[in-house]
Amino acid sequence: MSENAKRTVLICCGTGCLANNSMQIYDRLKKKVEDYGHAFQIIPVLKTTGCNGLCEKGPIVNILPEEIFYCKVKVEDVDEIFEKTLLKGEVIERLLYLDTATGRRVRSHKDSEFFKRQLKIALRNIGQIDPGSIDDYIERGGYKSLKKALFEMTPEVIISEIERSGLRGRGGAGFPTGYKWKQARKINSFPKFIACNGDEGDPGAFMDRSIMEGDPHSIIEGMIIGAYAVGAEKGFVYIRDEYALAVKNVSRAIKDAYERGFLGRNILGSGFNLDIEVVRGGGAFVCGESTALMASIEGKVGEPRVKYIRSTEKGLWGQPTVLNNVETWANVPVIIEKGAEWFASIGTEKSKGTKVFSLVGKVKNTGLIEVPMGTTLREIIFEIGGGITGGKRFKAVQTGGPSGGCIPEELLDLPVDFDSLDKAGSMMGSGGMIVMDESTCMVEVARYYLKFLSEESCGKCTPCREGIRRMLEILEDICAGRGKEGDIELLLELSETVKEASLCGLGKTAPNPVLTTIKYFKDEYLAHIREKRCPAGVCKNLTSYRINPELCRRCGVCAKKCPTGAISGKPKSPYVIDTAKCIVCGACKEACRFNAVEVLGRREG
Repeated sequence: MSENAKRTVLICCGTGCLANNSMQIYDRLKKKVEDYGHAFQIIPVLKTTGCNGLCEKGPIVNILPEEIFYCKVKVEDVDEIFEKTLLKGEVIERLLYLDTATGRRVRSHKDSEFFKRQLKIALRNIGQIDPGSIDDYIERGGYKSLKKALFEMTPEVIISEIERSGLRGRGGAGFPTGYKWKQARKINSFPKFIACNGDEGDPGAFMDRSIMEGDPHSIIEGMIIGAYAVGAEKGFVYIRDEYALAVKNVSRAIKDAYERGFLGRNILGSGFNLDIEVVRGGGAFVCGESTALMASIEGKVGEPRVKYIRSTEKGLWGQPTVLNNVETWANVPVIIEKGAEWFASIGTEKSKGTKVFSLVGKVKNTGLIEVPMGTTLREIIFEIGGGITGGKRFKAVQTGGPSGGCIPEELLDLPVDFDSLDKAGSMMGSGGMIVMDESTCMVEVARYYLKFLSEESCGKCTPCREGIRRMLEILEDICAGRGKEGDIELLLELSETVKEASLCGLGKTAPNPVLTTIKYFKDEYLAHIREKRCPAGVCKNLTSYRINPELCRRCGVCAKKCPTGAISGKPKSPYVIDTAKCIVCGACKEACRFNAVEVLGRREG
C-alpha cells in the first residue's frame, strides 16, 4: 500500500456483531490508534458499519484498501490486528474467512462464494458506510437521485420510471409499486400520506432490520422521491419497538436530513415540503398487515379492515396513503439514478430486480444475502449458503415467514420469484428463508407455525381466530400420538375455509405450512397417525431410540453425551438404552458418527 493512501477500518456493528462485543472491539482499536497515532504517516479512519451479511462469522473487521477481511474477531485479537496488520501490513491467516465452498481461507470477502454470487442493490451501502454519518451516504451518491427527481423530472415521469422498472412490493404481496403510486397520484384529495412498513415480525427474518440499521438514508431518500411523486407532505416510518438500534439510526438519519435541507419546508429550494417521523410499533405480528399498521399509526388497536377500498384512496385518517416496505423504498433511489431499463434487465419477466433474504437454519453460511430474482433455491442454499451443516441431507426450505410454505428437495431447482413460489404453494413474503435438514419433523414444523399464527391473530374475524386454533388442536394431537384417520382431510377442509373467509393476509396465508407439508410430506403425517411414529425423532411421545448392535462400534460416546445415564455398556460389547430412563432428547443420535442409534416408534408401557 502507498504510504499516502488512506486506510479505512470497517467494524461491523450490526445487531448480531454487537451481541458478540464488536463495539468493544471498535473502542479498543480506536484507543490504540489514538495512543499510537504518531506511528502512522496517515492515521487510519475507523468506522462502525451495519451488517455485512455474513452473520455466522461475526464480528467482522474489514480493512481497506487492502481488502483484508477478518472474521470472528475477539477483543483479545485487537492488539495483534493493530501491531501486525495496521502497523506492519501483515495478514493474520487464522482470522481470514474460511470459504465453506472451497475449504480455503480468502483474503477478501469478494473472493468468497458467499459474496461473489450476490448482486447488491438494496444492500449496496451496508457494511461500507457508517449509518450514523450522512456524509458517508452522500459520498456514495446519496441524495443525488432526489436532486434529479426534484429538478429534472416531473411526478408523472417519476411514476412512469418506477412503473417501467417492474419494481414490485418487497413486503410480501408483490403488488406493482408504480401502479400503486399512480393510483394515489390520481386521487384529488389532500392531505396525502406515505408510510414505510418496518414492522418485520417473521421468525428468522432480519432483512428490513439490517437496512434500517445499516443504511437508513436510502429509505428516507426513497420516501422523499415517492412523496414528491404522489403529492404527499407527511410520512411515517413504522418500526418494531424491539428494533432499538433501527429506531435509533432511522431517527438520527431523519434529524440529519432535516439539518441538510432534505426534509422540511422548501426541500433544496424546490418548493416541495415533506415531514417524516418514526412511529414505534407494539410488537404485534398482525401490524405488518397494511390496514392494521395504519390503524396503529392512528393510535388505534392494530386490527385489519376489509379492503374493498384501497389505501391509495382511503388510508391514514381516511386519506390517500402509499405504504411500501423498507426494501422497496431502498430500491427507489437506484432506479431513479440508473433508469428503469437497467433495473428491468435484472431478474425474470414478471419479477424484476433483486431480493434480499435472511438465510437461516441448517445451512453453513447463515446471514443476509441479495440475489437477482430467478436465482434457484439450489444456488442459494448450496452455493451461497455452503450446503447443509453436519453433512446431513437437505429436507425442505420454508420461504415467506410463518405463512409461507415448505418446499421439498425435488423442487430445489425452482427459481425464486413471486410466481414460481406461489405455484409451489409458498410465497415470497418479506424474504425469510429457513433451511431444514433430515432431522426436522415436518408435522412439528406445521404445528410450530400454526401456534405462532394462532397467538398473533388479532381475533377480529371468526375464520382466522377459530379456524387456526382448531387446526392447531389437530396438529397437536397428531404430534402427541392422538392423531386419527380423517385428521388430514379435516385439516385440508379447514385450510380452504380459513384461506377463503379470513379478513386479512394473516388468515388467508396461515394454512400454507399445513397445505405444503401435507402435499410434499404426507408420508410423515401417515407415520404419525397410523404407525404412531415420528420418522425424524422429534415428537417425543412418538419416539424411542435403540442402538443397533451390528452398527455399534463400542466407543461409548453416546453414553458420555446422555444427560440421564440411560445408556450403558462395556468397551467390547454393544451399548444399550434403558427406555425407562431415556428422556428422548436425541443427544445420543447426534453424537453417534456411525448411525447406530435408530429411531423407533412410540414406547409402550
